[in-house]
Amino acid sequence: MTAKKARPKSITKYINAAPKEARKKLRELRACIRASAPGAKESLKWGMPAFSYRRILVTFAVFKHHIGFYPTPSAVRAFANDLSKFVTADASIQFLLKKPLPLRLIRKITEFRVRESIEEDRKWRT
Repeated sequence: MTAKKARPKSITKYINAAPKEARKKLRELRACIRASAPGAKESLKWGMPAFSYRRILVTFAVFKHHIGFYPTPSAVRAFANDLSKFVTADASIQFLLKKPLPLRLIRKITEFRVRESIEEDRKWRT
């Protein structure tokens, strides 16, 4: 029987536990999201790095050949044209580890999620 790996307790520990070849990209992704969502709270949700502002804005996770970015179905739909060269699903986008991260696009998607979250808060207040 093999021992289970302990789940990381922070985004920093998640990144440090990732395969060496993915760490730089994960740090870039984290910095991009932080800059695009100032004031967002960092945490781990379902074992993945997450950024929240009253609700989850985006999450991400590392895999063998890609980084999964999870900005919600509405964001994937809103940026469908920009995402045409990436593998996507209802609420996810895959960024291949062997290619540079599309940081400008990640920033735009994260900013969209911030605006969406603020608009949702306004709806609940009225």
